[in-house]
Amino acid sequence: MSPASRTDVRDDWRPTAPIENLRLRAALLARCRQFFAARDVLEVETPLLSTATVSDPHLQSFTTQYNGPGLAAGTPLYLQTSPEAAMKRLLAAGSGSIYQICKAFRDGESGARHNPEFTMLEWYRVGFDHFALMDEVEALVSQLLGLDERFERASYGAIFEHYLGFDPHQASLEELRQHAVNAEVSAGLVAEGMDRDGWLELLMSHLIEPYLGRDTPQFIYDYPASQAALAQVRGGAVPLAERFELYVTGIELANGYHELSDGDELLRRFERDCHLRQVSGLRRPLKNLRLMAALEAGLPQSAGVALGFDRLMMLATGAQSIDEVSAFPIVKA
Repeated sequence: MSPASRTDVRDDWRPTAPIENLRLRAALLARCRQFFAARDVLEVETPLLSTATVSDPHLQSFTTQYNGPGLAAGTPLYLQTSPEAAMKRLLAAGSGSIYQICKAFRDGESGARHNPEFTMLEWYRVGFDHFALMDEVEALVSQLLGLDERFERASYGAIFEHYLGFDPHQASLEELRQHAVNAEVSAGLVAEGMDRDGWLELLMSHLIEPYLGRDTPQFIYDYPASQAALAQVRGGAVPLAERFELYVTGIELANGYHELSDGDELLRRFERDCHLRQVSGLRRPLKNLRLMAALEAGLPQSAGVALGFDRLMMLATGAQSIDEVSAFPIVKA
């Protein structure tokens, strides 16, 4: 190590989070466990490494290799972007309602609200739909943040009507593009051949999200069917994805689904994701055969949600950066 490097390390070993924030972090984790224990929700642990990984074209996994007994030499393993797949295997095996507090990993995500290694609270409630789960998310977040107000709720369509004055479920791709151009949010942000969901996400992230939950935490629910991910889709004149997101002061805190339980539909969505990944020049993942087998065996009707614990800590402390609530972010790991 060079003298200059030794000097850098000597100046750079301390945590980025104040110790009082780390004490509060421990207290809130303890309250989470008390909350679920009171509701008879089982705490579980699932592997962070797996031979399968997520197909979502917006998420990138870290990859490593295993060279020991049990698997072929050089078998690629993936750090999980979420414990979702393994937890659903437990649900199918009869675990009942479960939760997990764990690390999750997403390559390429770093910034004021992102670190490639972060803490996730994820839970699944057997017999719940997404509306019942919103009630429980509200109860937990209110308790942890000391809130005594009812959270607001609005549909995805309603917020587009309110903030941008049009129905996102009916607007054409060209109309969406023109809204972005008129609002001057498209320059430098548009990918060649961007589809309807790309334009909707651009409008949402730049023109709507900063205002959501500004005064009162707000749930947004009933997303376009094309944005269902692993949520059920409710039929009708306009099919809608039974999922929700929670925003607090413009920060997306949680993402929940009324869970898809149809293995054939899971395979169709996997193939669609893989097509989108290939179009973008991304690697095609292997099928998660164990998850598909679990759905075939029978996933109970349930709803699940992932909550970013580091972001919750930012809200609890008034921090402007995730570095203020994490001991050692990636730049100091």
